[in-house]
Amino acid sequence: MAGWWKALGLGVVLAVAACSPKAEKASAEGGTLRIYNWSDYIDPDLLSQFTKETGIKVTYDTFDSNEVLETKVLQGGTGYDLVVPSNHNVPRYITAGAIQPLDKSKLPGLDKLSPDVRAHMEPFDAGGKYVVPYMQGTIGIGYNAEKVRQRLGDMKIDSWAVVFDPAVLAKLKDCGVYFLDASEDMYAVALNYLGKDPNSTKVEDYNAATALMLKARPYVKKFHSSEYIDALANGDICVAIGYSGDVLQAKDRADDAKNGVNIAYAVPKEGSQVWFDVFAIPKDAPNAAAAHTFMAFMLRPEIIAKASNATRYANPNAAATSLVDADLRNDPNVYVTPEVSKRLFVTTTKGQDLLRDVNRQWTRVLTGR
Repeated sequence: MAGWWKALGLGVVLAVAACSPKAEKASAEGGTLRIYNWSDYIDPDLLSQFTKETGIKVTYDTFDSNEVLETKVLQGGTGYDLVVPSNHNVPRYITAGAIQPLDKSKLPGLDKLSPDVRAHMEPFDAGGKYVVPYMQGTIGIGYNAEKVRQRLGDMKIDSWAVVFDPAVLAKLKDCGVYFLDASEDMYAVALNYLGKDPNSTKVEDYNAATALMLKARPYVKKFHSSEYIDALANGDICVAIGYSGDVLQAKDRADDAKNGVNIAYAVPKEGSQVWFDVFAIPKDAPNAAAAHTFMAFMLRPEIIAKASNATRYANPNAAATSLVDADLRNDPNVYVTPEVSKRLFVTTTKGQDLLRDVNRQWTRVLTGR
């Protein structure tokens, strides 16, 4: 996927409207849909198509961490009609009354969702009352194959040790290492690497994970949850802990630029997190009807397949799989094989007391103190 979408930047608004007099009239009747979504996470052509079909204008803002989104949604008054949290945040939204129940009568296509995905989502949203799954992926290691080979020789890039072992990181520091600025995701994979429950409720386990990351901290160039895409694609860094689709986007951008940068992705042998990003409607959404119309649009197999082709993530719509680009649906790092699936876990929500402690510890990791 080319870099034009990234150039819009965090917090920049995209307004998409059809140009014909008929479409303008429909737009006035349909109003505006305000979406708050992750960076690099939609095909802009789909927004144009949605407006053309429905007359609903789209205003589109982006964020790049669940923490930023959750703070806004729990405070209320976001002004957004549709937001896209990850699965482990959903129970806190529901408990706080921050999102509203879905009107399933307005969502034809729910029956096309994969039964496996429904089962994964059941602990977070029993009965699918509040959210509709959008995309799914894993957390792993994205890397510049040539630069890493120059520094690590024939070492296989199949372990979290590549990014958590200071002896290995010391060899990579000069070419640039990025970590996600996403505390719950980073703690989950760090805990798992240490052989602990990635959903641990024990503060001492988080202390151990903090100690692990603090030892790695001197070798980490930056913590960011989206900038690593272009940094990898341009050859500015050589390793990043990142989301599967983001790394594949980086690979596509490097290939399109023909800059000689070869990007690869690995799900470490110790295991990793599989996650689901979902559509949810804030309790005070100004235009919940438009949000339902958009979700119904995205539940169409041909539409969600286009979204996957653009974002390089798997979607949960079983009827759409055959419509996804062959190189994507056949990639075991995207549509995971049973062998890879055995190494994956789903994270759960945390209580507020534990979450506050984790956030304090994460600040220590970010600052290196």
